[in-house]
Amino acid sequence: MPEPTILDTIVARRKLDVAEAKLAKPAQALQAALAGAPTPIDFAERLRRDRPMAVIAEVKRASPSKGDIAPGMDAVAQGMRYASGGAAGISVLTEPTWFKGTLADLAGVRGAVESMGETRPAVLRKDFIIDEYQVLEARVAGADSVLLIVASLDDETLAQLLDFSRELGMEPLVEVNNAEEMRRAIDSGAAIIGINNRDLRSFDVDLGTTDRLAGLASGGVLLAALSGISTRADVERFQAAGAGAVLVGESLMLADDPAAKIGELRGLPAPAVRP
Repeated sequence: MPEPTILDTIVARRKLDVAEAKLAKPAQALQAALAGAPTPIDFAERLRRDRPMAVIAEVKRASPSKGDIAPGMDAVAQGMRYASGGAAGISVLTEPTWFKGTLADLAGVRGAVESMGETRPAVLRKDFIIDEYQVLEARVAGADSVLLIVASLDDETLAQLLDFSRELGMEPLVEVNNAEEMRRAIDSGAAIIGINNRDLRSFDVDLGTTDRLAGLASGGVLLAALSGISTRADVERFQAAGAGAVLVGESLMLADDPAAKIGELRGLPAPAVRP
C-alpha cells in the first residue's frame, strides 16, 4: 500500500474528532440550536460585491508545512483587522491538531463583525469537512460558508454535503487542485470553486495551478485562487486568469498591518500619512 498523504493523515484524524464531538454533543442538540444561529449572508454575492477581485483573509495559527505561524494569536482581534481592511470574507481555520484552530475562533469572529451589518465580511469555516455534523457545527457557530475539499470526498458525499450546506443557507467553497477534481466540482454543481495552488497531498505550492485550471470552469462559476498569494502582482495574475477572489493566509498573518496589506492586495491607494 502507498504511504498515506498529508491529506489522508489529517482526514483520518478529523474522522476521530467528529466521532468524539458527536458523543459530547449529539447532532440533535446542534439541530435544536439552529434556531438561535445568526442569519447567514450570501457568500457568492458578498464576494462579487468587491469586483473585480475580492480578498478572503485567513485566520490561521499554524499549518503542517510551516508549523507555528502565530500560535498566540487572538482570532477575534485578527478578524477585526481584516474586516477594517476591507476583506470580503474571513476564512477561519477550525482544525485543532495541525492548524490549532477552534470553532470558538469562528464564533468569536462572527460575533465581532455582526455590528457591521450588511457590509460585514462573510465568514467561512475552513476545515477538513467529511460529515454533515461539521456543517451543522459551522452554521450554529455563525458560518456563512464551509470549505469542501474534493480530494477528500467521493462524489456522493460531495453532493450530499453541498445539498445539506445549501439547506442551511450556506453556499460552499469547493476546493480543487487538478483537472479531474475541477471536472468533479463542476459536475457537482458547485457555484464557487477554489483552485488551491497547494497540493494537500504533499503541501507543495505551484502558482501555475490556477493558471492551468481556471479556463476549465464555466462562465457562471465564481473562481477563487487559494494559497501562495502575497503580492499585488499575484492578485493581478489570478484576476487575469479569471479568478474573482483570492484567499490569503500566511502573508496576512505575518503582516505588520494586515488591514493595510489587504488594501495593497486590492490595489487601493495607501491612506494619506497625517503630519
